[in-house]
Amino acid sequence: MQNLIAFNASNNSFTGQFPSHLCNISPSFAVLELSYNKISGNIPSRIGNCSLLRVLKADHNNLSGTLPDELFNATSLEYLSFSINGLHGTLDGTHIAKLTNLVILDLGENKFSGKIPNSIGQLKRLQELYLDFNNMYGKLPSTLSNCTDLIMINLMNNNFTGELLKVNFSNLEKLKTLDLARNNFIGTIVENIYSCIKLTALRLSYNNIHGQLSHGIGNLKSLSFLSLANNNLTNITDALHILRGLKNLTTLLIGVNFMNEAMPDDDSIDGFENLRLLAIDGCQLLGTIPLWISKLANLEMLILTGNQLSGPIPTWIYALNYLFYLDISNNNFTGKIPKELMNMPMLTSDKTPSNWDPRIFELTVYGGPSQQYRTCIAFSKALNLGEIGQLKALQSLDASSNNLKGQIPSSICNLTNLQVLDLSNNNLTGEIPSTLDNLSFVSVFNISNNNLEGPIPTGGQFSTFPNSSFDGNPRLCGPMINKNCGPAEAGPAVSVVYTDKSWGSKVIAAVAFVVFVGVGVLYDQMVLS
Repeated sequence: MQNLIAFNASNNSFTGQFPSHLCNISPSFAVLELSYNKISGNIPSRIGNCSLLRVLKADHNNLSGTLPDELFNATSLEYLSFSINGLHGTLDGTHIAKLTNLVILDLGENKFSGKIPNSIGQLKRLQELYLDFNNMYGKLPSTLSNCTDLIMINLMNNNFTGELLKVNFSNLEKLKTLDLARNNFIGTIVENIYSCIKLTALRLSYNNIHGQLSHGIGNLKSLSFLSLANNNLTNITDALHILRGLKNLTTLLIGVNFMNEAMPDDDSIDGFENLRLLAIDGCQLLGTIPLWISKLANLEMLILTGNQLSGPIPTWIYALNYLFYLDISNNNFTGKIPKELMNMPMLTSDKTPSNWDPRIFELTVYGGPSQQYRTCIAFSKALNLGEIGQLKALQSLDASSNNLKGQIPSSICNLTNLQVLDLSNNNLTGEIPSTLDNLSFVSVFNISNNNLEGPIPTGGQFSTFPNSSFDGNPRLCGPMINKNCGPAEAGPAVSVVYTDKSWGSKVIAAVAFVVFVGVGVLYDQMVLS
């Protein structure tokens, strides 16, 4: 193949070493794509002989070692990607400076360390820079602002430090995505970021940024995704008044800020007409669920867990026609649960509505180390507020750490899509309904620390649950927990008839409001970022 120009073997299961001879066969060789395979070993130094190589993509493999010095002799490179491998080492400034034709540099999800070299500023054609999920550190070089063609910067999940003042973001007029989450940046949000008026996604979560939002962020009229979670921001009232002017905002994640402030209930907080996901969680905010949320006609996910909100749960929540994920647990609500919530449109059917917005988030939303979501519909429906057995769409039921009494209703067995059932840390009594073994999809089950008694059903999914699922119920018995049932307990487990009034409509509604679906079910606190 002496005239070979491009070779694409991506999305296969090829193994072995990285090929190094292609440039020797064809002097015009320009494109090598080997992504999504199982290629291992080091990157060969001979790849630097490919003087006309423009595209080199080998992400999602098992490569190890460092970037060979000779690689940077391939000065025609425009697209270089080795993301999601096991590469390590540092980025040598002298070598990086040779790749002046580079448009895309993707070295994310490896083990690189060291600083971003100052010579990065010599890559005048650079449009996309991915160094996320590495072990890099230090301050961002001021020369980064010389890369005026940059559209995407992703430095998430490293150990970068310092303030952001050194980078003149106002030079980056084409920038659309800036992701600096999960680093150690300090100071306030620099005003020159707000000069990047083409920004559609900005994530600064999990840093040590403090202070108040300035009115300058209102310049980002194209902003769709904003995550500032887990910082030290203050003055939530001003923040919301400022952010309501961002008419294109669909995702707003500002949890674990504004600690112990009052939840603003000012009716003048309007706007947010396109907001689909709102997370103000873990802030210990005081007050009530504010009325202005009722105006968010397109809201699909509302997360207010981990505050000190009090008073009754408002009836108007049911009128949010697209709301399918609701988490208001770990608050101080009082009073009855409104019956109107049982008629929430998105929770009364297990069908996906035809007008459900399929658009992806501008950035991946992270709910934990292994929880990543690209669209709202990746999250499961949260609840159907009807009789417990009618919650056909429910996939996860977490009623743990309440004061629920009575027996476990056998009608739970009708929740045929249930994957997680957590009733731990309550005051439940009686036997475990044997009909629960009909829940063939349940993978997480926890009824520990109650007052349950009698034999644990055998067979079905019960044989897969760990002993810890039943701890704290001294009157339970059975082979699952290596405790023989006495004569009075020797009979087969029987279905418990739903008769206990304490599991009536009021408590059932309360149960539904501690449901976490699809993510964060058994974690102390989940903060989306």
